[in-house]
Amino acid sequence: MKSLITLLLLAAPWLAQADCLQRLTSPPDAAGYTCLRKAYAQAPEHWPTPHVDADVQWTELGPLPERAPSPAHNPFSEAKASLGEKLFFDPRLSRSGQIACASCHEPDLAFADGRRVSFGHDRAAGRRNSPSVVMSGFSEHLFWDGRGGPLESQALMPVADPLEMAFSTEELVQRLRASEDYPNLFAEAFGDAPLNGQQIAAALATYQRTLVRVARATRFERFLNGRSDALSDQQLHGLHLFRTSARCMTCHFGPSMSDDQFHNAGMTYYGRKYQDLGRYEVTGKAEDVGRFRTPSLRLVSRTGPWIHNGLFRELTGVLNFYNVGMPRPKPAPGMENDPLFPQTSERLHVLGLDAEELRALRSFLDTL
Repeated sequence: MKSLITLLLLAAPWLAQADCLQRLTSPPDAAGYTCLRKAYAQAPEHWPTPHVDADVQWTELGPLPERAPSPAHNPFSEAKASLGEKLFFDPRLSRSGQIACASCHEPDLAFADGRRVSFGHDRAAGRRNSPSVVMSGFSEHLFWDGRGGPLESQALMPVADPLEMAFSTEELVQRLRASEDYPNLFAEAFGDAPLNGQQIAAALATYQRTLVRVARATRFERFLNGRSDALSDQQLHGLHLFRTSARCMTCHFGPSMSDDQFHNAGMTYYGRKYQDLGRYEVTGKAEDVGRFRTPSLRLVSRTGPWIHNGLFRELTGVLNFYNVGMPRPKPAPGMENDPLFPQTSERLHVLGLDAEELRALRSFLDTL
């Protein structure tokens, strides 16, 4: 009996907190905001359990490390990071000598480019939006369709892409070996081995892993690191919605705020203008039609326009679409048995958030 009483006493604060969270109004009243403050003043591992599907292997939100983790075959060094930074901003990596990595990943735009789709060699327009690379060091499946693999594998792919830099690794190596500045810099970073493409990729990857510093200078990061006053009442409400009614943590969790997986959000435009089959173009699997990699939500309010083709110019529009469960296209006559007709992910539900809740959610996203 005594042990039962002890357990009840220990559980009482948690039960009271759970009860007040269940009774939140929209917007919360003063008591509701007090309840939220108490719930989220704790360490993240003690925050209210998120609303996600039972099979989602989610991890808790948390502060970011100083830099993204480096693989054993490419350990971090300041010399490599410095060399990678120089390469990232150098237009000599392109055939024309006019396009650098930073042309599509601009520091002032959170290392995105602010365009619906990016342009490259001879001003040729691509077909997909250029995402921020700030969090690229946390992904094993770079590019929207995941064809790039991790950073070392992806780094030189834009160099050889005819719509981007329209060059080749072999020609780039020759150009850098013949330059006045690069041979010594590569020797400092990699020793006596001849300058080669693998070194270029390793340096670029090392630099990009340091870009996480941009995402660490945010209001939400201060909150995660113990500044409980860093979020306003509305932003705190948005955080709670993000974890619960808005179901955002179904795909956006962990310090990187991405599951690094592929989902069909109903934006394939199958059989119409803007059609993009996404992951299917890499795997050839029918179930991958229209699936795209989950982007990190770090810095999301600064990296528009949004989705894989940049068709959303307002973040509020994205939230409105998710609130109604995203599009679920129906086959046109004659397409009923089409094995490639895309299926919107069952992870996406109609949310039914009201206008105040959507404003709170948007306010929270602005802190990321």
